[in-house]
This record gives sequence, structure tokens and C-alpha cells, in this order.
Amino acid sequence: MIEIQRRPAGDTSGFSSQLPPLLQRIYAHRGIQSEQELERSAKGLLSYQALHGIDDAIALLLEALTAQQRIIVVGDFDADGATSSALSVLALRQLGSNNVDYLVPNRFEDGYGLSPEVVEQAIAKGAEVIMTVDNGVSSLSGVAAAKAHGLKVLITDHHLPGESLPDADAIVNPNLHECDFPSKALCGVGVAFYLMLALRAELRQRNWFKEQGIAEPNLANLLDLVALGTVADVVALDGNNRILVHQGLQRIRAGQCRPGIQALIEVANRDQSRLVTSDLGFALGPRINAAGRLEDMSHGVELLMCEEINLARQLASELDGLNQTRKEIEQGMKEEAVAICERLQLGEEMPCGIVLHQSDWHQGVIGILASRIKDQYHRPVIAFADGGDGLIKGSCRSIPGLHMRDILDLIDTQNPGMILKFGGHAMAAGLTIPRDKLHAFSAAFDSAVRQEVDEASLRGVILSDGELAGHELTLQTAEMLRQAGPWGQAFPEPIFDGEFRVLQQRLVGGKHLKLMLEPLSQGGAGQMIDAIAFNVDLRRWPDASVTRIQLAYRLDINIFRGNESVQLMVEHIEPC
Repeated sequence: MIEIQRRPAGDTSGFSSQLPPLLQRIYAHRGIQSEQELERSAKGLLSYQALHGIDDAIALLLEALTAQQRIIVVGDFDADGATSSALSVLALRQLGSNNVDYLVPNRFEDGYGLSPEVVEQAIAKGAEVIMTVDNGVSSLSGVAAAKAHGLKVLITDHHLPGESLPDADAIVNPNLHECDFPSKALCGVGVAFYLMLALRAELRQRNWFKEQGIAEPNLANLLDLVALGTVADVVALDGNNRILVHQGLQRIRAGQCRPGIQALIEVANRDQSRLVTSDLGFALGPRINAAGRLEDMSHGVELLMCEEINLARQLASELDGLNQTRKEIEQGMKEEAVAICERLQLGEEMPCGIVLHQSDWHQGVIGILASRIKDQYHRPVIAFADGGDGLIKGSCRSIPGLHMRDILDLIDTQNPGMILKFGGHAMAAGLTIPRDKLHAFSAAFDSAVRQEVDEASLRGVILSDGELAGHELTLQTAEMLRQAGPWGQAFPEPIFDGEFRVLQQRLVGGKHLKLMLEPLSQGGAGQMIDAIAFNVDLRRWPDASVTRIQLAYRLDINIFRGNESVQLMVEHIEPC
């Protein structure tokens, strides 16, 4: 059951009359109280100086650069990890390191983070210094192994720390309890970018670039990677992250991006000059992630570091093929998962927390599967796949108001030994349990969720910014909204609701509903508006008996053969 709720009115008194009333309303709905909070220029970025541990990290890297010590960057196998790895290697080289390389753990063989096995791989690459990106804050045994071999360890991460921190030489993570950095929403690539800014400032102070005879790099040229990783990791777009993403998008639109990103845009058939955050999140990010899900994320890192466009196009094409394979695997898994959920619904009561497992599910795709099932059933979901040696590995996705990592921590406290390891944050997490504990874990998860949520939390809710009048359903409004972002997690793209008369309806592509509508809002009489609803329930649509509908929709611009027209992107549709 989906319910459309209008956002409560916000305070618009802090906005000037120059800001259009519609934008005042939308921004106020998102907690913005003044136009100063909408700053998108680089000068509005927070200072790196508030990051706890930044001085220790700079000192470690200074020593490594001065002595040309071998630095191995250890990343993660998602888009944030890939962009973090690429950015760190590129920046360190630009800052004067001639001895830096990267290593990404294999999802299936090594698991997540800096494990002792990954340390051995780093040593085989000649590591003297290990720098983690987008991981490491929970890698106690891996850091201990590295220190036992005499390596220096620098951790850069953004995930929530556990009760104990690893014994690293330096840790930079805005979510450390002792860190006063105002934004806790930086992702891995954001932390790495800040560290490189801090290192450059120190090198500049020491006259390093002149002494080495190298040009001081413009690190802003790496903001395309920061934007991609930030959006793909679905972290909150607070004011600082919005600046990072906006600046990166501006460079991409102007053609000032890395060849790998340009090649991804081409293979995804997007217009580079009009790229928006949703393109990063739903077109580019999944193609990078496909490498880590199905094979080896080093393919993604190599693409992002690539300097030659023809090679980049070849690598992007390979990732596109992997992503297509991922979609096919995902579709089969989703059909099986839905069948399991339908059987659960036939029982006495649908679980509040859904746990799913099939022995042949692909370990690299269970995260997407959990997200899809969470969206369909409006419940927190954990999907498990076999991890070998009698273990199963789970990927968790939560709903608003339920902190997934805290739930896992609660279960771990109440049931010692049930969870072998876990980590993550509020909306997503991962864990490993013995296969024979699955039934007990399912019961414990459902019980823990029931303690934290009520029935209202388990209903699907679409938050609307209200109704658009007929005179607002225009190209000008759509373009204004496009430029008013960047939109994303915790700063969502505007959604509107309203009633419409159905003039035409038909299926396109076998599963998408194409509509021609007349708005029933004030001033809408006589207008004809195009709309499309993707992946509709074919048991309900099209329905010729339905002549009036209620929609929740986003206002978009459709470009066809060079002509632009307003189009409603339907989020939800119900007969009136």
C-alpha cells in the first residue's frame, strides 16, 4: 500500500523575493532556511582542518613522499571504493609520488576491508605504507598484521566505528566520536579528496613543488570522481556534499572530466552537457559497481584512471556488458525473492524484518536484491548468499527511521556468536553468519525490528511537494528544477501530486505505461501533458475503464529528435 503525503510547510521567511516562490517552498520542505545554505561554489566547502587525525595523516604521507616509500592504496569493491582508489593514486602521483599503486580486495575471495590476507597481497606488491580508502575503521586484525610486518598504516574511511579502533598510525574518518568535522556525510572519496587537499597545502607551505621541479596540481580536476562516488554511495547530500557534487557535475558538463567518465556517459547514452545526479546514480554508478559485483573492481579503477579515450571506451564497453549480465542475474533472483515473500504473506503475519536466502544466489548481487525487495514491501531486508565454509554473507537495506547497523549490534549483543562480523551504517550494512544459524537469526532480526518500528513505518510513503498549477507545468519550470539541485539522498528531487484526466494510455516496451493527460489542477484545463510510468503492474495497467487518476510525479524534460517537451515521470499512479 502506497500513501502520498504532502510535506509540512516550511519557513520561507529567510528567502529573498528574487527566489521563485516554488523554489522557496521546495527548499523550505528540505529544511533550508536561508539562501546562504544553498551555496554551491568551492569557497563554501568546509575546511579540512577540523578532521581529526589529519595532521598525523599528513605527516605519514610527507615522510612517504620524501623517501619515495612504496604506498599501496587499498580500496573497496563498490563505486565509492573505486573512485576513492583512483583519486588517491592520481593525486599522490600529481603531488610527487613515483611509487604508488592500488589494490582492491576480491569480494568473493577476500571479503570486505583490510584483512590479513589483503595485507599479504599488499606486501607482495612491495608495500611500505598502506593507505585504506572507504574501509579500514573496523579492520583490527588486518591493521595488526600490517604493523607486525613493520608497515605504516593510514586509514581513511567514513563508516561508523565499532567499540575498538584499529592500531593504525593515523585514522581520518568524520564519524569518529572525537572528530569535530561538521559534516558526517562525507563518503570515502570525499574523505580521500579532503586528505589530498590538506597534503597539498602542507607541501605548498614547505616549498615542495618548486624544490621537486613539478607543477602544483589543481586537485579540483578530480571533483568529477568525487561527484560520482558521492552520488553512487547514496550518502546524504548535505550542504558540503552538494557543493562537491555540483562542482564535479559542472566540470563533467563542460567536458572537463576524466576519459573514463566520458566513456561511461557515452556507453550509457546520456547527454554529457545536461548530466544530473540521477545519471551518476542510475547510469554511471551501476556500470562501475558491476565490475566489483561480478568480477574484479580493478576493471573499474583502471577505467577511472585511464588517460586515453579509446582505451577508456573499450573498458567502458566491457563494464556495460557486465552490467547487462548483472541485470539478468538480478531479475532471476528477484523473481525467486518475490515468490518467497508471497509465501510469507500467505502465512499468519508478514515479518517486519525480511530475511531471504537461496543457496545459488550471486553474492555480488544480493545488495541490489535487498534494495529492490525493501522498495516493494516497505520493510527492512537482508538477503543472504552462500559464502563457503558453512558461512552465508548478507547484505542489508533499511527503511527510514530504522538504523541497520544499530539493529545488528543489538542482535549481536543479545545473541553472542550468532553474527561472526558486521559493519555498515544506518541504511545499509553487511554481515556474515553461520548457515545453520539462519533460522534463529531470522527470528532475532524480525523481533529486533518489531521493537523499533510501528505499522506506520512499514507503509510505503511518497512525500510530495504539493500540487503544481497548470501554469507551472512548463518547460521553464522543469528547467528551473533541474538547475536547482543537485538533488539526491536526504535532499530529494521534488515530487508533486495531482489529479489528471486520462486522454490516452498504452504500453511501450512491453512494461511501461505511456499516458497523455489533462491536468485537473487550477489553470490546467485544455492542457495536454505527456507522462510515463515505468515497470507498471501489467495486471492493472493499461485499463481503459480508468479516466481519472491521481499521480505522484517528477517534472522532467523529454528530448526527442531535437525537440523538447514537458514530461511527467510517474512515481505512483492510482485510479480516482
